[in-house]
Amino acid sequence: MSRVKRAIISVSDKTGIVDFAKALHDMEVEILSTGGTAKTLKEAGIPVIEVSEYTGFPEILDGRVKTLHPKIHAGLLALRDNEEHMQTLKEHGIEPIDMVVVNLYPFEKTISKEGVTFQEAIENIDIGGPTMLRAAAKNFVSVAVVIDPADYERIREEMVGLGGQISYKTRAMLAQKVFTTTSKYDAMIAEYLKKTIEE
Repeated sequence: MSRVKRAIISVSDKTGIVDFAKALHDMEVEILSTGGTAKTLKEAGIPVIEVSEYTGFPEILDGRVKTLHPKIHAGLLALRDNEEHMQTLKEHGIEPIDMVVVNLYPFEKTISKEGVTFQEAIENIDIGGPTMLRAAAKNFVSVAVVIDPADYERIREEMVGLGGQISYKTRAMLAQKVFTTTSKYDAMIAEYLKKTIEE
C-alpha cells in the first residue's frame, strides 16, 4: 500500500468535488483534470494540470476524445510491483496515476427529458469515463477508484488517518462499486437502443 500521489478528476456530478479536491491538494496529491471539472477546481483556487497539457494532445472531436491516451491508461494499468511495467513507464515519460475520481455522463437523466432527441441521448453515452473507471478498478490494488460522491468524506478521513494511503479493503469495495455501476449504465443504454429499434 503506497501513498496517493497523483489523481485524475473528471466528474459530471460536481457535488462535493471542490472540498474533496482541496483535501487531496492539502495532502500533496497532484491533480489532473479535464474540461468543466478543471475549470471548477481552478476557480476554487485548486492547482490543476489539464489532461491535454499532461498528455501533450488536445481534446478533439467536440470532447469525445479527452482521456483516451496511453499516458493516462498506462499510468492506471501498470503493475507497480512489476519492474518491466515500471521501466516501460519510465521509457515513455509516463507517471503512475494512483486515484481516479470520475462519475458518468447523466444518460438516464438525459433520456428521461421530454422531447429528447436520439442524438442528444447518444452524446450522453460516456466513453472515457467508464474506460478510466474500469482500468482503475482492474488495478485496484494500486489505484483507488471513486465513482460515488457519497464516498468522498470516508476516503478523505481514511487518507488522513493512514498518511495519504487507502486500505486494500476500501480499494476493493470501491472497485466493486465501479463494476456494479458501469454494468447498470451499459444495461440502461442497451435497453434504450432496444426500444428505439422496436419503435
